[in-house]
Amino acid sequence: MLGQKWLRLAAGAAIALGLATMPLRAEVSEVRISKGYGILYLPLFVMQEKKFLEAQAAKAGLGDVKVTWLTLDGGNVINDAMIAGSLDIAGTGAPGFLALWSKGRGSPKTEVIGVSGMSTTALDLNVNKAEIKSLADFTPKDKIAIPGIKTSLAAVVLQMAVAKQFGPENYGKLDASTVGLPHPEAVAALLSGKTEIVAHFASPPFTQVERADPKIRTILKASEVFGPITLDVVFALKRFTEANPKLTQAFLDALDQANAFIQENKAETAEIFARASKVKVTPEEVRPMLDDPDSRFSSTPTGIMEFATFMHRVGIIKTKPAAWTDLFIPALRERAGS
Repeated sequence: MLGQKWLRLAAGAAIALGLATMPLRAEVSEVRISKGYGILYLPLFVMQEKKFLEAQAAKAGLGDVKVTWLTLDGGNVINDAMIAGSLDIAGTGAPGFLALWSKGRGSPKTEVIGVSGMSTTALDLNVNKAEIKSLADFTPKDKIAIPGIKTSLAAVVLQMAVAKQFGPENYGKLDASTVGLPHPEAVAALLSGKTEIVAHFASPPFTQVERADPKIRTILKASEVFGPITLDVVFALKRFTEANPKLTQAFLDALDQANAFIQENKAETAEIFARASKVKVTPEEVRPMLDDPDSRFSSTPTGIMEFATFMHRVGIIKTKPAAWTDLFIPALRERAGS
C-alpha cells in the first residue's frame, strides 16, 4: 500500500512539474498575412522579402514560425476573409478596419483590434474625361473605380472630400458612381477609355502608370484635403492577438524593422517592390515614390480619429472610439499616435 501511495505521489509531482515547465498557452506555428498591391503595403513587401517576422519570432522563442502571404485588395474582401478564419493578420485601409472594429465590438468571435499603423502615400483621383475638372462635374453615367465600395479607404476618402465640398449631409453624393475594382483592373479600364470607368482613386505606383498617359489628369489629391494621416493599418481578430501575444509583438517589431529598412535602404527597397509587385515598374520608377513627401511609413497611427469622427457622424460606424488607443493593442499606447 505504501509503495502504491508513493508511486501516486511521485506521478502527481511529475505531472505538476511538467505543467509548471510547459507554456500556459501554445502560440500558433503558422501565421497568414495579407497585403495589397500598391506602395501603401510596402512595409509588408519588405517584411516578406527580408523574412523579418521569421527572425523576430525566433528571437522571441517561438521557433520556426511559417509565414504565409496572401494578396487581397479591397476592405470588404479582407474583412470577409478575416471573419471567415482564413486570415490572421491583414494590412488594410483605415476606414475598413474602423467599420469592422465597430461592427464586431464586444463579440468574442468577431471583435478586431489594430496591431499597428502602416503607411500614408499620395492618393489621387485620376480622370480620363476632359469635361471632368472637379467633383462637381461627374454625371450619373461617370463611374469611379475604387478597390471596394462603401467602407474601403478610397470610398471613405472620397466621401470625406465630397462632404467638404458639398456639405456633410451630401457625403454620399457620388456613392452610386463608384465601382469596386482591384487597382490593376482599374488602371486597365481607365487607360483603355472604352468602359464606363472615367476615374480611378489611385495610389502609387498606379497613379504614376496612369499619369504617364497624356489623357489622364489628377483632379483631387487626398493629401491636400486631409494632410498626412495614416491611410493603411494592420489589424487582427482580438482573440488572435490575445492567444498569441509573443507573435503579435514579433510582428510589431518586424514592422518597425521594415520601416527602418525602408528609410535607410531606399535603393534596395525600390528593387524589392519592383520585383515583388504585380505592377510592371522598374526600381528607377519606384524610387521617386519613396522620396515623395506624401509617402510615410510608420507603425504609429496618425489621424485615425479623423476617420472615426467622420464615419460616426455620417452613420457608417455605430460606435466611436473615445481615443485612438481604444483601437490598438496595448503595446502601441505609449506612442505619440492620434
